[in-house]
Parts: sequence; C-alpha cells; structure tokens
Amino acid sequence: MNPFQMTPNAIINEIHEFNGKLAKGFNTLSNLDEINVGVSEKEAVYSEDKLVLYHFKARTKKQNSVPLLIVYALVNRPYMADLQDGRSMIQGLLDEGLDVYLIDWGYPDSADKFLTLDDYINGYINQCVDVICERHNRKNINMLGICQGGAFSLCYTALHQEKVKNLITTVTPVDFHTSDDLLSRMTRNIDVDQVVDTMGNISGDTLNMAFLSLKPYSLMGQKYVDLVNILDDEEKTMNFMRMEKWIFDSPDQAGEAYREFIKQFYQENGLVKGTVKIGNDIVDLAKIKIPVLNIYAMHDHLVPPDSSKALEGCVGSKDYESLEFPGGHIGIYVSGKAQKMIPPAVAKWIEKRT
Repeated sequence: MNPFQMTPNAIINEIHEFNGKLAKGFNTLSNLDEINVGVSEKEAVYSEDKLVLYHFKARTKKQNSVPLLIVYALVNRPYMADLQDGRSMIQGLLDEGLDVYLIDWGYPDSADKFLTLDDYINGYINQCVDVICERHNRKNINMLGICQGGAFSLCYTALHQEKVKNLITTVTPVDFHTSDDLLSRMTRNIDVDQVVDTMGNISGDTLNMAFLSLKPYSLMGQKYVDLVNILDDEEKTMNFMRMEKWIFDSPDQAGEAYREFIKQFYQENGLVKGTVKIGNDIVDLAKIKIPVLNIYAMHDHLVPPDSSKALEGCVGSKDYESLEFPGGHIGIYVSGKAQKMIPPAVAKWIEKRT
C-alpha cells in the first residue's frame, strides 16, 4: 500500500508489527551458531607465499580422469563457490564425478605490493598447474575461471595452451567497454598510478564499497529492510549471514597487479584488442584453439552479458559453446537453480571432450 494513502491506525499497526519482528529477530540472531562456510572436505597440496592450492575429496567412486583447476578472482574469497551444503558449485561438480582443485589467493599484505600479473599468471597459476600435472602424471588439465579469475585463465591458456585441455569461463569479463558496463565506466577515468603510488596495496573494503555502490538501493539498503521479514526463520537468517560474511570478507589487492589490471583491461580494453602484456608476452586470444565453454549470467550487474559473450569473436577455437544462466553474478554459484543447471552442464561438456 502507498504509505501516503495509509490511515494513522494502519501506520501504527505496521510500526508495531515491524517492532515485533525485530524483537523476534534479536532472539534468532543471539541463538545463531558460528557462521561456517566452505563445506566440501579438502586438503592443501601446495602453498607458496599467501597462496594455497586445495584438492577436494571425491564424492563419487568414478571420477573424470582429467583434473579440474578452479581459478578464482583476487577480489573476495573463493568459498563463494562452496558456500554451504546444497548451495555449492564445487559440491555439484564433485557429485558429477569431477576431480576438483582450487586456488586460494589468501590475503596479500605489504610484502606483496610489488606482485605483478606476470607473478600471478606465469608464476602462481603455472606452478599450480605443474603441481597438478605431476600429481596425476599428465601433461594438461581442465581449467575453470571465475570472474577476474576467468580473465586470468584466458591469459594463461593463450600463453600456455599445451597445459590446458579444456577451458570453462564463468561470468568472465572480456570486452571491458560495453555500453552497459557501470563498473568499467567508474574505473576508466581513475588515475590508477596516483592511487597505487599513494596507497601501495588497494584496500579490499574500498573496492567492496565501489561494487556495492553500483546498486546502492538493493545492495546497501533494501536488503536490510527485507531482512526483518526473515529474522524469525533461523535457516534463512543464517543463509543471509553467510552471504554477508562473504561480501565483506574482502582481501586487499597487490598494488602493481591492480595497476596493470585496471590499465590494460578496464582502461585500454586490451583483452579484446590483443594488447594485454603479461611479462614479456602479448596475450592473443585468437591463439586459443582448445575447446571453450563460456557461461554468463543474464542479469549480471558486474559483468554484463555482452562483455562475456564477446569471447566468441576473440578465440580461435572451432569448439566454442556458450551457456546463459537466468540469474545474476552471485546467483550463478549459490542459487538452487544454478545447482541444478551449472555443474551438470559443465560435467557433461567436459565428459564429451575427455
């Protein structure tokens, strides 16, 4: 009902009802257990600096013979892909018989401010691939990149194609200058040299506020009003708190890598132009000839669909498929619909090419 059309009694009743929900909510919040995330059993098989490479325990007797490495973004934490039982992309992939590894980038500090994209892609990712190949006595693996990790995976594959058998990208930005890319517009005119020279590493909290400001009403206001309506349900409240924990668990960004990524990808749109330079090498996506599956989200406010779909015109693979998920940037990993759609599709696509 329009608040301007409500009678005084109706307003008083609504306020009373709201206060009642808050009172019940305080009781629910006080009884919540510790907020646990990352549900799938795993072990650390390699570490270097802040990085840890995890191997997940199998959930099926039969497994695909080619291991799958998940490359996450540097922003936020990778447990988004393994948030909770029944809402975990990793759990779904394991249930489909895939042998899953994951790179956890950790929390960079001042000792890491000079790390470059070369260190991340030709250094850390390449070392993790070599470790997995040695463990399985293989020359190549499957790779799945998430968001910025997808961009890293594209760069890695273009430079080390002999080590990647099949490539899957999910909500991955490729064309950073599409008309509906709000994050790109926000970033293009930043004097990134001055920012990095002044701050060194880039605060994760600062970046997180920038992401939230793209949809301020829904991400910083309305969701907390809506929270009141579920506070009497402990399970729904715990789900909300898990998401809040992930949203605000934001690692700082290594300064030099951040400088390079903003300049070459966001400001120069170098990934589609073929001008991105990693170390001494130019990234040419046309060199990617292996099978590629590109998954994007229809309602993604961080990586617009057109940004991801541009990949088809850039890679040289004759075996290219795309999959549209009817949801948003986060829903593609945690929604019930995603659990039924994404892991089975990925597993089926990989199985055909094993």
